[in-house]
Amino acid sequence: MRMRILAALAAISLAALTGCGENAGGGGASGGTGTLRIMAPASPGGGWDQTSRVAEQALKAADPKRRVEVYNVPGAGGTIGLSQLAGEKGNGNLLMTMGLVMLGAIEQNKSKVTLAETTPIAKLTEEYEIVVVPADSPLKQLSDLVAAWKADPAKVSVAGGSAGGTDHIVAGLMAKAAGVDPKKVNYIAHSGGGEALNALLGGKVTIGISGVGEFAEHVRSGKLRALGITSAQPISGLDAPTLKEGGLDVELANWRGMVAPGGISEGDKKALTDLVTKMHDAQPWKDAVAKNGWIDSFQTGQQFADYLNAEQARVKGIIAEMGLVS
Repeated sequence: MRMRILAALAAISLAALTGCGENAGGGGASGGTGTLRIMAPASPGGGWDQTSRVAEQALKAADPKRRVEVYNVPGAGGTIGLSQLAGEKGNGNLLMTMGLVMLGAIEQNKSKVTLAETTPIAKLTEEYEIVVVPADSPLKQLSDLVAAWKADPAKVSVAGGSAGGTDHIVAGLMAKAAGVDPKKVNYIAHSGGGEALNALLGGKVTIGISGVGEFAEHVRSGKLRALGITSAQPISGLDAPTLKEGGLDVELANWRGMVAPGGISEGDKKALTDLVTKMHDAQPWKDAVAKNGWIDSFQTGQQFADYLNAEQARVKGIIAEMGLVS
């Protein structure tokens, strides 16, 4: 009996050391067991957090028996979360929400971990950016912002997400289109949309840039005023001109997707892809896409992997041209 107990304890210790728990890799998602965890590599309130929590609800609707939980790992434009994901090699019960922002942050922060160490699962949505000011701001339209920028770029503080991310890129492209050196943009990075909103409403910054879904309700409520959006055409139900209508030749769509750790089995890769596809087809997901003004741009497999590679090269070129990396 004593030998059996010792053998059982040894087996438990080995499982703990090797990480063979319910969240470990190898047969995770493909077995349909264990808790599927979704990492939002940013603070609560931002686009990745919002997307992750919508995904959680849609996944539960698509597969009621599946346990799903979202957790946040903020910092450095998602590269801290990316590093943690790389440490979960082989874990088939883990997804990370990511997107265009992370590509810029990898370059900006000279991250040692890149998306090459992940398993691409799916591109989910695209979303245009919106440029806003507090309702009582003296900047009434885009031309007022351009004039203020030209007078003294340092006095125009811009709140947005992580350095090198989509918001930062939009600020740089706007400045360049306005004839202002992008390197002189007074950009103040925040780890989530909630922080940027508080800075705006608290009068701590001049303008804010974020995804339409993060600021639209505050524009509609009258707390914020939109100076422009980065789409080619106006967005229905939103009182906001395009940047091109305001005189700045800038158009850009942010995008978000999901990746898994590297080294997962083909079975887990297929299971995760199938699960996210079911999520995409679920009504809660469709409702959220419509409510938040997102654009459905779903793609999986090699198509998404090729898209990631092309985007990495494109973003690297943009931020280098803008002087955002040395």
